[in-house]
Amino acid sequence: MKPAIIVPFYNHEHAIAQTVAALRPYGLRCWIVDDGSDPRCGPVLEQLERTEGAWLSVLRLSPNRGKGEAVMEGMRAAAGEGFTHGVQIDADGQHDAADLRRLLDEAERHPAAVITGVPVYDASVPKSRLYGRYVTHVWVWINTLSLEIRDSMCGFRVYPLPSMLRVCDRQRVGRRMEFDTEILVRMHWQGTRVISVPTRVTYPLDGVSHFDLWRDNLRISAMHARLFFGMLGRLPRLLAQRLRPGGVQA
Repeated sequence: MKPAIIVPFYNHEHAIAQTVAALRPYGLRCWIVDDGSDPRCGPVLEQLERTEGAWLSVLRLSPNRGKGEAVMEGMRAAAGEGFTHGVQIDADGQHDAADLRRLLDEAERHPAAVITGVPVYDASVPKSRLYGRYVTHVWVWINTLSLEIRDSMCGFRVYPLPSMLRVCDRQRVGRRMEFDTEILVRMHWQGTRVISVPTRVTYPLDGVSHFDLWRDNLRISAMHARLFFGMLGRLPRLLAQRLRPGGVQA
């Protein structure tokens, strides 16, 4: 197992230095994928590249393509340098990097699985976001015929790169905020196990959220519809997978 870290970044110039500092002790190769941020972010990222040395690089995308596209480009860069696993973590400091060791330990034990965080929130979480997640949870359980994916929206996870990129390259996966959920469902459909690890989440260090209530909820609704009809077409195989000894279980 050879993991690297991928940090999708969009206009979080006030939080990224603290996020990088929290990741530094792990000694892993890291890509910050700048997804068409405003010009004010350039000097911050350039300074990090200069001061952090060879372990950290900035991959720049232009124009803005969406969080999912940023994650995929970072994962492709890591795979191109021979890494086997990609750690996804947000740039805004909401994920507790101290929990990364637990995710990596699970990935060592289950190298073919996706290891994903299940948020343990503090009082900073907006109630609308908290309750809205449960709608997605129910749709994910329907679309996978399984309770295995306990939370599909947490962007703190470890992917096995070959199976993750195979899905990205061969299937239509949303490029924006719907990415985190859709990639897990589609990997589950192909037989990849999903293992959940509780992790602490706060909202976010710099007070900036790029989730657009109307636009992103419309994208997520369209994704659920797309996955539902995809599930119907896969229904016989999914049922067989559920019934087969050693198949994906809840």
